[in-house]
Amino acid sequence: MSKNMPRLLLLLPTLSLTLLLGPGLPLSAGGLTDTEQNSKSTATVQAALLNENPYILGAGDRLEIRLFDAPELSGEVSVLNDGTASLPLIGSVRVQGLTLVQAELWFTALYRQQLQRPDLQVRVVQPRPIRVAMVGEVERPGLYSLTTSESSQTEGAGNKISGLPTVVDALQKAGGITLYANLRKVVLQRRLPGDDPAYKRTNLNLLALLQEGDQLQNPLLFDGDTIRVIKADQPVEESIEVASANFSPQVINVNVTGEVEQPGLVNLQANTPLVQGVLAAGGPQTWRANTGNVELIRINRNGSATRQRFRLDLSQGASNEKNPPLRDGDTIVVHRSGLAKTSDAIGAVSEPVSGLVNLWALLDLINKY
Repeated sequence: MSKNMPRLLLLLPTLSLTLLLGPGLPLSAGGLTDTEQNSKSTATVQAALLNENPYILGAGDRLEIRLFDAPELSGEVSVLNDGTASLPLIGSVRVQGLTLVQAELWFTALYRQQLQRPDLQVRVVQPRPIRVAMVGEVERPGLYSLTTSESSQTEGAGNKISGLPTVVDALQKAGGITLYANLRKVVLQRRLPGDDPAYKRTNLNLLALLQEGDQLQNPLLFDGDTIRVIKADQPVEESIEVASANFSPQVINVNVTGEVEQPGLVNLQANTPLVQGVLAAGGPQTWRANTGNVELIRINRNGSATRQRFRLDLSQGASNEKNPPLRDGDTIVVHRSGLAKTSDAIGAVSEPVSGLVNLWALLDLINKY
């Protein structure tokens, strides 16, 4: 028998996909699902199906092959860069692109030429690092490499892998979400097993994860996945709650200027409210600061700027209306009080006169000597 994969094995992903998705989730001509689910119940069903997707083997995976009737042939093998693995008694065999179920069937067929009734199991001891594309409303869109756990192991029937990174892990790697991230609509695109390029697109609701602890909304990621965070028309109502989530940026830089004790750039925790940002710069100057006129300037991703004015109340808790959470790159301006403006104006007028008085005193001193 040839050590190249039989055509039947390559057809299994298509059959599995039909059984998994059913007729209600058709694939478009480009391989993407056309249906977009907006309800939470549908998103939960989709996420559950996503977690059942089979892991696809690739270069860098470390496998354990266990032959129960021939333990001396059992051991660990690595998938090499050319997509092959070296099996005891068999030699080099191509495994790239196979699921674990397909690999077991393929290895069993090969060992059947050498053993009477080979009974074997294949599991992933350590998954390879995966590459994931992050696009949309994340702080640093791009392609990211995510490492996996050393203790990863298969579960159940051998087609589930623990220790793989999750959607939240990828969001953290990309610097977190932006202010306009629509957490009710995070789209995960995944390539399906098989020779022909086919993809499945699934809507995730990360607010359900944040508010209700729905772990199905945080599925494991596979190599080649793409995560798109859709943009909302306006900041979500739950922005304070979202700001404290671990998929928001953990540290932000905010510029505090105007009538504060130590104006400049300050480093803050992600969910720091406006009042705490001012206090981090030493707080407002006692009589010079107009605490009723504190301006928050935010530069949007499209280059536009938004300005909001607030009254600084040191006893105010976090609130979107009165003490909003800060975002990376924000600028806080504490404007001058009326007394400070008057004092500065008098100083500006009196400074030239003061200079003349000092010059006259110097000339008088010279004439005396």
